[in-house]
Amino acid sequence: MDPDAAEVKAAGGVVWRAGAGGAPEFVAVHRPRYDDWSLPKGKLDPGETWEEAALREVEEEVGLCCTLGAELPPVAYTDHKGRAKAVRYWLMTPDGDTAFTPNEEVDEMRWVDEETAAGLLSYPHDAELVRAAGGRL
Repeated sequence: MDPDAAEVKAAGGVVWRAGAGGAPEFVAVHRPRYDDWSLPKGKLDPGETWEEAALREVEEEVGLCCTLGAELPPVAYTDHKGRAKAVRYWLMTPDGDTAFTPNEEVDEMRWVDEETAAGLLSYPHDAELVRAAGGRL
């Protein structure tokens, strides 16, 4: 599906940093509203570009100001309201402090390695994105 043709458009980040021994660690977030583990993402605001939305959503959900990297494969699915939804993701690296403060949307954030992320994330497409990211790093 062409992301621009989706009824619901969202963008997010696969946020990573070098962990112990240089292996990448990724951000996974717990959303209490859905009681799931996901990647930070959200809907585009009117007039906002995909990239702007991705950076804003990561900052809003986990408090990380990031630098945008390469785009990852888009994800398309039918949302819980039966609408066609497309999400575009980018690799992102945090600029500075990586401290997290729980908020209404996200009550927990974890830095995890690729295998842990793949097991923790609630949706197979999120695990596939982390694996794709790990393959590029």
